[in-house]
Amino acid sequence: MIKKLVFAVGFLMVIAVSGQKKNDQELVADAAEKLRSAMVSGDRSSLESLILPELTYGHSGGHIDDAKEFVEKLASKKSDFLTIDITNQTVHIVGKTAIVRHHFYATTADMGKAPGDVTLDTVLVWVKVKKDWKLLARQAVKSEKKK
Repeated sequence: MIKKLVFAVGFLMVIAVSGQKKNDQELVADAAEKLRSAMVSGDRSSLESLILPELTYGHSGGHIDDAKEFVEKLASKKSDFLTIDITNQTVHIVGKTAIVRHHFYATTADMGKAPGDVTLDTVLVWVKVKKDWKLLARQAVKSEKKK
């Protein structure tokens, strides 16, 4: 009887842990989608709610923004994304850290310029803070073509 009870409790713990892992992956994917949407809208409060103050945001050209610069560029439309399409996204959870990789294709109109296209591969590092996932780091590299 005790063996059956131990087995049942162990089985339930495995289910609970695997369910939590999947839930975190979904929450991170949701946070990444909210970030994509906020980058298109340029909504300052949405952007600020998704990032940590220690954010380091690396551009494919080598420039690195801190949290304040990242938000200001998007809110002021200095960096203006008309569209952002994300494909081939993967999410890996390691403790309270998530690594997200995806292909990033966007149409831009920075500072009112004629629309341009950008094709990147990016890695994002998210950290779980209480129940929310916040962006800590992002790095992009130029990609040859839309995947």
